[in-house]
Amino acid sequence: MKKKMRWIVLIPLLVVVSGGFGMWMVTSKWLDDGLEPKADGSNEYAIVLGAKVKKGNVPSLSLHYRLEATLAYAVENPHVKLVVSGGQGPDEDIEEAIVMKNFLLENGIAEERIIVEKQSTSTYENLKFSQQLLPDEVDSVTIITSDYHLHRAKMLASKIGWDTDVVAAETPEVVEAKVRLRERAALLKTYIVGK
Repeated sequence: MKKKMRWIVLIPLLVVVSGGFGMWMVTSKWLDDGLEPKADGSNEYAIVLGAKVKKGNVPSLSLHYRLEATLAYAVENPHVKLVVSGGQGPDEDIEEAIVMKNFLLENGIAEERIIVEKQSTSTYENLKFSQQLLPDEVDSVTIITSDYHLHRAKMLASKIGWDTDVVAAETPEVVEAKVRLRERAALLKTYIVGK
C-alpha cells in the first residue's frame, strides 16, 4: 500500500516538473528567437517601446538603454522615423513617450523624425496605437525594445498585420533575472490569449 501511495504522489510531481522544464525550454527558445531578424534600415518606421519613468521625469535604466539603442540606430539610419510609444503609469508624473522624445531631441534627433504615441499602457497598445499614427500602407516596422521583450512584441505586431525586424537594447543586470522570469509568463499568456 505504501508503494502505491508513493507512486500516486510521485507521478503527478514528475508530470509537473517535466512540464515546467518543457515550458522553460520553449520560452528560452522564444527569447532567443526574438533577437532576429536584426534591423538594417529597410523599414521607414521604428517603434520604440516605453518603460518606467522615475521621479523627476528621469528614464529608468531599462528605458535609458532602449533610448541609447534608438539613438545609435537613428544616427546610423537618418531616413528612419521614430514612433516613441508609452503612456503615463499610475506612479509616473509624465507620459513615457514625452520623456523619450525629449531625450532624442536633446541628443540631436530632429523633431520631424519623431512621432509621439502617449496613450498606451501595454505592449499590445504600444503597437496598436502606434499603428493608428502611421500610413495605412505600412506593413513592416522595426521594433526597438529590451532584448528579452522582443519576441512577445514581434508576436503582437504579427497579430496586427506587421512584419518586423528588431533592434535589441541591453537589459540592466540588476533587473535581468526578474524581468526575464516575468517575460516567460507573459509569453505564455500572449501565446494562449493573444494579447
